[in-house]
Amino acid sequence: MSQPLTLSVGQHTDRGRKAVNQDCHGVVIPHAPLASTKGAALALADGISSSAVSHVASATAVAAFLDDYYATADAWSVRTSAERVLAAVNAWLYAHTRQGQDRTDQDCGHVCTFSALVIKSNTAHLFHVGDARIYRVHAGGQGASLEQLTTDHRVWVSPERSYLSRALGVQDRVEIDYRTVALEAGDLFMLATDGVYEHVTGADVHAALQDAPDLDAAARRLVERALANGSADNLTVQLVRIESLQAREASELLRQMADLPLPPLLAPRAEIDGYRIVREVHGSSRSHVYLAEDPDSGAHVILKMPSIDLAGDRAYMERFVMEEWIMGRVRSPHVVKPAAPARRRSHVYVAAEYIEGVTLAQWLRSQPRPGLDAVRRIVDQVAKGLRAFHRLEMLHQDVRPENVMIDADGNARIIDFGSVSVAGVVEMAHHDADWTLQGAALYAAPEYFLGERGTVRSDVFALGVLTYFMLTGELPYGVEIPRANGRAAQRRLVYTSAREHDPSLPGWVDAALHKALQIDPRRRYEDVAEFVYDLQHPNSAFAKHAHMPLIERSPLLFWKAVSFGLGLALVADLALRT
Repeated sequence: MSQPLTLSVGQHTDRGRKAVNQDCHGVVIPHAPLASTKGAALALADGISSSAVSHVASATAVAAFLDDYYATADAWSVRTSAERVLAAVNAWLYAHTRQGQDRTDQDCGHVCTFSALVIKSNTAHLFHVGDARIYRVHAGGQGASLEQLTTDHRVWVSPERSYLSRALGVQDRVEIDYRTVALEAGDLFMLATDGVYEHVTGADVHAALQDAPDLDAAARRLVERALANGSADNLTVQLVRIESLQAREASELLRQMADLPLPPLLAPRAEIDGYRIVREVHGSSRSHVYLAEDPDSGAHVILKMPSIDLAGDRAYMERFVMEEWIMGRVRSPHVVKPAAPARRRSHVYVAAEYIEGVTLAQWLRSQPRPGLDAVRRIVDQVAKGLRAFHRLEMLHQDVRPENVMIDADGNARIIDFGSVSVAGVVEMAHHDADWTLQGAALYAAPEYFLGERGTVRSDVFALGVLTYFMLTGELPYGVEIPRANGRAAQRRLVYTSAREHDPSLPGWVDAALHKALQIDPRRRYEDVAEFVYDLQHPNSAFAKHAHMPLIERSPLLFWKAVSFGLGLALVADLALRT
């Protein structure tokens, strides 16, 4: 069993010398599986004193953040989840500010500061806007030092007058400061509003921690100390100590399967967990794939078994188990679905729906030149499947003909998730980030061969290679990309125009392919949908490309034409001499 993340939390708030407490705070420490996929969250908001409704703003911001953050997709990274929630919160507050009695004065609206600390795996994620603060408390000797981790968004006009340069509810869009901090057991953090931090010192924090029996009592004593030191504002403080760090596991599913044995090689008519093996579909050194039947329902499923030889490869086993987890979260008619287990699982394997059809690689062998319309139709469906991954901050990273199924109705479905990267899982990977290529080298984006992390544009490149291969039967850079493992070598790579293989292709289609297949990812399409659109509609931006000199559009074709012309001239010269 893995070690869980354990925290100690204390918090206290007081209206102080004011009639109304406009501060709000909250904390959520969830149970599994959210503890692994989302982590624990603390949030604090401070309303502005000039507004009669800012207490509503701070309460709304904290409650909405702590509720909605845990409702976001568990495949999303902490940053994506939090920032999307805060964008929605800000939009709601801004709309109510605009609906208020004085629409021109933000100081009377639904406005508040906001600071949050999300603790996931071995990392603290900080989100901040306004002038509340998050500190890391360094205890030692006879005192404590406070390391401020956030930047105040307050502008001072004079020693007596200032204003918030950023806060929730002020404008229709808000910029949220974000940073991460690596954690160690024993780390202590403090979140506080200005009513507290302006009136306590590191020595006060140290004394409160030493004298109080728990963190709740320590937070209360800090508020009392700030009041005693003259604070005239609302006062709120939160303390959180990291008692133990979560063992870095890939997923809850991995922990559930940790004690299960790997299945043996299976022969036809063998049974496993109520499934009867029909035949082996595919076998390799990494896995074995079987077609199986559920005798009770008669339904067919695909069972994928890990290789016994790789049982000791932790990274491989994590990726293998994650395949079913991923399948259960990606929703698209163009992505294979998981199969509900027939019985309680007794071995490690992945169960998926059976698709009656052939792989795209097999389909292309029977139809080597399918035509532009047929290619567009398949590419459009594959792109829709990829977008379902991308919406969840997942990258497929292995788009190739062998990983696309064409069913009996001619529809395309993406299969095989062994190379998928999940942003939310990368955050809690047990090893340091390793962007070593997992998919097929000939379809992979060049950045992988530089050891760089993939992006959506990397999947765009792979889809471009797939499209190019379907149209021409060739690869746009031959087999040179895997060999170009340095930037200088990659700069020397030359794209071969698809029209050299098929002159009937429209120039604007070739231009769309060329953009998707740029070596520099910054020059590619940002989204697969943009590429698909340009495959189907002439892009006016490519008109300039169409009138470029041939030597710029296709150097290889230019020199072939020059050679051919010189050959004709030589033949003509010889004819004249004889």
